[in-house]
Amino acid sequence: MGSSDSFALASRVAGTKGPVEATDDAFWDQFWADTATSVQDVFALVPAAEIRAVREESPSNLATLCYKAVEKLVQGAESGCHSEKEKQIVLNCSRLLTRVLPYIFEDPDWRGFFWSTVPGAGRGGQGEDDDENARPLAESLLLAIADLLFCPDFTVQSHRRSTVDSAEDVHSLDSCEYIWEAGVGFAHSPQPNYIHDMNRMELLKLLLTCFSEAMYLPPAPESGSTNPWVQFFCSTENRHALPLFTSLLNTVCAYDPVGYGIPYNHLLFSDYREPLVEEAAQVLIVTLDHDSASSASPTVDGTTTGTAMDDADPPGPENLFVNYLSRIHREEDFQFILKGIARLLSNPLLQTYLPNSTKKIQFHQELLVLFWKLCDFNKKFLFFVLKSSDVLDILVPILFFLNDARADQSRVGLMHIGVFILLLLSGERNFGVRLNKPYSVRVPMDIPVFTGTHADLLIVVFHKIITSGHQRLQPLFDCLLTIVVNVSPYLKSLSMVTANKLLHLLEAFSTTWFLFSAAQNHHLVFFLLEVFNNIIQYQFDGNANLVYAIIRKRSVFHQLANLPTDPPAIHKALQRRRRTPEPLSRTGSQEGTSMEGSRPAAPAEPGTLKTSLVATPGIDKLTEKSQVSEDGTLRSLEPEPQQSSEDGSPAKGEPSQAWREQRRPSSSSASGQWSPTPEWVLSWKSKLPLQTIMRLLQVLVPQVEKICIDKGLTDESEILRFLQHGTLVGLLPVPHPILIRKYQANSGTAMWFRTYMWGVIYLRNVDPPVWYDTDVKLFEIQRV
Repeated sequence: MGSSDSFALASRVAGTKGPVEATDDAFWDQFWADTATSVQDVFALVPAAEIRAVREESPSNLATLCYKAVEKLVQGAESGCHSEKEKQIVLNCSRLLTRVLPYIFEDPDWRGFFWSTVPGAGRGGQGEDDDENARPLAESLLLAIADLLFCPDFTVQSHRRSTVDSAEDVHSLDSCEYIWEAGVGFAHSPQPNYIHDMNRMELLKLLLTCFSEAMYLPPAPESGSTNPWVQFFCSTENRHALPLFTSLLNTVCAYDPVGYGIPYNHLLFSDYREPLVEEAAQVLIVTLDHDSASSASPTVDGTTTGTAMDDADPPGPENLFVNYLSRIHREEDFQFILKGIARLLSNPLLQTYLPNSTKKIQFHQELLVLFWKLCDFNKKFLFFVLKSSDVLDILVPILFFLNDARADQSRVGLMHIGVFILLLLSGERNFGVRLNKPYSVRVPMDIPVFTGTHADLLIVVFHKIITSGHQRLQPLFDCLLTIVVNVSPYLKSLSMVTANKLLHLLEAFSTTWFLFSAAQNHHLVFFLLEVFNNIIQYQFDGNANLVYAIIRKRSVFHQLANLPTDPPAIHKALQRRRRTPEPLSRTGSQEGTSMEGSRPAAPAEPGTLKTSLVATPGIDKLTEKSQVSEDGTLRSLEPEPQQSSEDGSPAKGEPSQAWREQRRPSSSSASGQWSPTPEWVLSWKSKLPLQTIMRLLQVLVPQVEKICIDKGLTDESEILRFLQHGTLVGLLPVPHPILIRKYQANSGTAMWFRTYMWGVIYLRNVDPPVWYDTDVKLFEIQRV
């Protein structure tokens, strides 16, 4: 095999004493002339140590190697790659650059290299204009990749009638006629072609590697950090921006891993589409990495149905991919995207009905990032998703992933993005309304069996995450409960299982040791009380189960109202603090049997690799409060300055104002540890919103007790029947306005998404391992 000679990089480049002239074609051509190579061969034959050796010992030769490889790609793009030899050269140069680029990025001294212009380099003897030569190498490389992705007979079907026709002119070719797949803005589905898919995949891998310079910069929230590679590629300089955006989106959303609807079909045909779809999904989410908080994209207030994005100015920096995504507006396009993403997200769930019947896809995390971007950048898409019960086809897979990953430390990023998406959706009234649809799909999940709605499913899964997830999920508790608060005013009827779960959470969160052991813990109680108040005030009629559960557990509310605040009681509560690290007790939760066919959520296999994530902002930064008016429109409640008292207790009985750490001298002990004081307890105890529940208990408890005595009842059904027909009209306090905490874009989450997305891409690209063992700075690689 000749390739071992041509790719023995260091021995060739470093072994040559001194720099080799760029004009010495015979020397350089040996690097890409070979035919029998794959990208895996290149990785095997060009070891990391050799690339680093060349970088340190013969930098000018490494520079020339990069120039020459880019020059070959530019020549291939210019000529249209007609011969097999040209195609082979383009692929080999592409593989070599994919191998070498990470080692250029990891060395700060080389970072500007691709953005510098070098006289004489890039002159392929084509006699281009001189200003063309002044392009930085990065720009020449990116434009060549874009051209090559629409190269007839190489990456797209040729439209020539016969071989006699002259070759299609690459320069006059309208790439919009060569979009890879039918879908958004394109009706024609080209014949599948294995070779074209493989060639596209190699070029997309190189493109992703170009974009990956972001991995070698430490996370810095203040650097509005536009990735220069992405910025140029997604600008008007790239004449293929629109067809490429469309090709990537359609390729992902049209993919059907089931294999034409025939079970077990994937066992007969090796599916070569999946690697292309994965690569397309990864390139797409990286091009959409754009901080919407810092851009001037129009926001939608509750009174409008959407933005006029389809003809408005592009948001912020002119990232055309973000611009196009935000301007999609046809119903059939939304339907195509939503159906495609829902089909792919549900794929791992299908596995559980007929094991191995369909190909199991692995790129659900990329799909969740894509779905997030769609909802975040295109409000019309968000409203479309919530307009019908199709949103439940996204909800159920997300709940499945959350429940499945809850015990696995290596999947904490997946937990976060799932919860963020649900937080975003829960800010819209329609989401709460949709949750009332009965849940009949029986995806085997490790949760108690219940009969009820999608709201029951959501709350039962959240309860499971809180009571049996691992420690690192605690920061998500406020998000989980905020979602439940947001949907609670719209929940028509909770099952008994769910009602008991909510009361169990209140019991666990309102123990004195839990309330006094951290400065924020009492917020969780405020959230749960808000849920109960919303349901009692707005949905009393259908919720006899919850009312009954509240009556049965009434002692919990009385204990809260009589919470001790004196120093000895606080001290005693802290002494009782649990010996076990578990945040919550499982007792009293009546777990019940799990669904048939489900497997318990498993922890990560020892040694599993994971990437670190930056911290997410607190719930007060993540969300913005809005009040629902009589007519259903939302009024933003802009936080007034200094709304919380200095001790960090919530003002006006609203739980999320004061999510910040307490830094009050009186509550810090000498060791700098936070410790509770009587003043601190009193400051929030007085604001617990217990009036509505206390009034309900005052009215109903005597009546329920009377029934039990009169009829000698121990039977729940009779009491439930009484509660169903009872009414509290005129007996409860005036209903409070509904408060919704809507997700708001902010630079903290933008940074979180960047580290999460690149961490996923790093870990998922193992064959070949593009970034493995290079000095990435955006995150740390850890073993579980």
